[in-house]
Amino acid sequence: MAESNETDEGGEERRAKLRKAGVAVGIGSAAIVAALLYASNVKKKPKNG
Repeated sequence: MAESNETDEGGEERRAKLRKAGVAVGIGSAAIVAALLYASNVKKKPKNG
């Protein structure tokens, strides 16, 4: 059987990895939203001549 210390360290490491993944997803989502908002605001002016 695994000792409780080994299990705790593994659980903490897993939580740290999941936290980093969550932060990365959040930042990526925010970047996508910002890009879409910027793209929708930037409009080409029509050429009149």
